[in-house]
Amino acid sequence: MTTLITTRAGLSSLPSPSGRVAVVMTMGALHDGHAHLMDVAREEVGFEGRVIVTDFVNPRQFGAGEDFDRYPRDLSTDVDICRAHGVDVVYAPSVDEVYPAKDTPAANISIDPGHLGEILEGAIRPGHFAGMLTVVAKLMHVTAPDVALFGEKDYQQLVLIRAMVHALDVPVQVLGVPTVRETDGLAMSSRNRYLTPESRQRASVIPQALNQGRAVAHLGAQAVVSAVEEILAKADLSADYVVVTDPQLGPAPVKGAARLLIAVPIAGTRLLDNISVDLGSAQ
Repeated sequence: MTTLITTRAGLSSLPSPSGRVAVVMTMGALHDGHAHLMDVAREEVGFEGRVIVTDFVNPRQFGAGEDFDRYPRDLSTDVDICRAHGVDVVYAPSVDEVYPAKDTPAANISIDPGHLGEILEGAIRPGHFAGMLTVVAKLMHVTAPDVALFGEKDYQQLVLIRAMVHALDVPVQVLGVPTVRETDGLAMSSRNRYLTPESRQRASVIPQALNQGRAVAHLGAQAVVSAVEEILAKADLSADYVVVTDPQLGPAPVKGAARLLIAVPIAGTRLLDNISVDLGSAQ
């Protein structure tokens, strides 16, 4: 049975779980990628544990002119998906339930993501990661999980959440789950529903470009970037960034484990993706 809760008081009134607690944090508009996170969460805590899905469109991680107002919201369908995947609790608070009133001192307090919050997505969306980390910290506090699961599609977000948990001694295991993809390789995302059929077809080039980058990783980071940009250019696509980093988003190593990250705007929708690459070695 899945219980919908909209207040912190409602969460506090739940009976103590008999096992571990897992949380999957979402902004709703759930899809098969989210469902996979729910299934992995259940595997982590077992049937004696509790799986919580948070469903909250966080205004603090949207900048001016971004898609907060049009971001898809369908709580009823979200709850149905959670029920089908054995989720115990859906926590769907209002903005007023999550954040202090604007005329209070607490309203201006947030978590500073530091340097890693200023590169890549942070450079394009100033303030985004401060808003994201603040709500993640708040939701971790009220749901009190033993483990929190996040998809690797938003890789910079995952790295920052792990860093925050470590820096603030939050007693939560952060588990990254591999990206769930469509049949043509496109990473599943709530924003994919913005795409027209023509834009959706063009978007299928993104995973092709990433795979081509991985195929030349033995030649080094610059070869990876060049290969990706060449594939995109053939499809008349231009990326906001294509970059190879180390797994913690630092400079790419000459050889060894690395991450290839990309952001591509298509018809007003920014699509993010990333894959692991092994520089200097045959893939």
